[in-house]
Amino acid sequence: MFSFCYNSYYYLQCLEKRVCYATFLLYFQSIPNGIAGDKSLYWSLESFMRKLLSSPVQMPLSDAENQVYQNALKFVTPLSLNLMAIKVTDRPEDFLGWCRELIRLCREDLNTDLLEDEQALPLKKLQDILETGFTISQFKMARIAPWPIFADFIEQQSTIHALDERLRLLSYIEEIRQKPLADLLVEDRLAFSGKHTSQHDYSHYNFDVEWFAGTKGAKVFHTLLDESPEKFDAALAHIPLTGDVSQSEYESFVTDFQKIFTEYTQVKPQGEKAPLAVATRLLAMRRPDQFIALNNNKIDILCQGLSIAKFKNNDFASYWQDMIGTLRTFAWWHQAKPEVVEAEVASESESDGNQTEVTSKKANRELILWNNRAVLIDLFLFADADLAPNSNYIRLRDKMLNKAMSKSKAAPKKRSKESAEMLVDRALTADDLPNYIQGKRDSIIIQVKNGKSVEQAIGLMRAIFG
Repeated sequence: MFSFCYNSYYYLQCLEKRVCYATFLLYFQSIPNGIAGDKSLYWSLESFMRKLLSSPVQMPLSDAENQVYQNALKFVTPLSLNLMAIKVTDRPEDFLGWCRELIRLCREDLNTDLLEDEQALPLKKLQDILETGFTISQFKMARIAPWPIFADFIEQQSTIHALDERLRLLSYIEEIRQKPLADLLVEDRLAFSGKHTSQHDYSHYNFDVEWFAGTKGAKVFHTLLDESPEKFDAALAHIPLTGDVSQSEYESFVTDFQKIFTEYTQVKPQGEKAPLAVATRLLAMRRPDQFIALNNNKIDILCQGLSIAKFKNNDFASYWQDMIGTLRTFAWWHQAKPEVVEAEVASESESDGNQTEVTSKKANRELILWNNRAVLIDLFLFADADLAPNSNYIRLRDKMLNKAMSKSKAAPKKRSKESAEMLVDRALTADDLPNYIQGKRDSIIIQVKNGKSVEQAIGLMRAIFG
């Protein structure tokens, strides 16, 4: 018992002093099995973690997954002693599950109190790499999944990816899509282009307008959009609202879109470079079944997930040929349009009617997903529990509600004259009140009627006349 406690204490001291992993192993190897009661416990923990970390060697990894695994091991080394202290209960047999489990262990089970300052960066790098591996593995399924599996997967991500809120945004855009940008309210135009402001009243815009790809940082774009929205209308007019978009239609859009920026010479004499990410936001809102919305952070991970060469944020040709071209090879993208199912008004029984209504809603939900299937590829990206609550809509809503609640708490409640008189007369019956307070009855009633408590009103009279 003494040996167990002593060696456990020494183990914690090693963690605190950052004794290197090799030294710690040598220490444990030098302890006879019969002396150290905790030696078997340590070897058990170390064995399970070692098996977990080495298990991808036995998995059929793609080149991208193997690269992720090798990169992850580089950052495991400076964290090895801390990781070996984690109890491992699950050892997934696929790389997606492996990434998920290691992300969970790093976030939930790793004792961060024992980390040194220099270990913070390796831990962050390890988590980022694992999230990349998670996304790459999910995209393996996206590349081969038929429509039913794709649709089911999207529904499974509903909570963590805020699917319902995203669909509210897409539904709103569908209502304003046919109107020229120049004719829209400023807030609607910003909703279409992806810039959230405090003017987006949460009771009307019950969604974050920056889902899929925000453009808040594209200052030149928003300057141009504010000054000449009709030019962007002319570019978007090349993209039909129905049917597959052709390469020539896309290229016509690109030509007009780039021209808007090259003609803007107020800052640079040669004009500005047209940003691809902003263009994809407009395209994806115009045709969410045809285009993927990008931002600078998503380009790299989507290229890895789709197994295409990474391109720059002004490479319009690669976006069409590689990314959209690859998207159009997926089985779920080629799915025929689901039929609209009308709910039966009359039915033989109530249960039959309920079943019909459920079937109708499910079928029409499927149609909504189909109409937005390209832009919904975002739901194959890694997301944690913080993504949905950090929606601009949620934060603005909660801010306004809390503000209103605080204001209502702070605002004095005005009372009727009758209730104020009753409260004051009851208080004035106290024997210890001086005569001058008794004589200020009407003044006290006015103060109480305006929201002050009787005690505050009497205290005010004491301060003035006492």
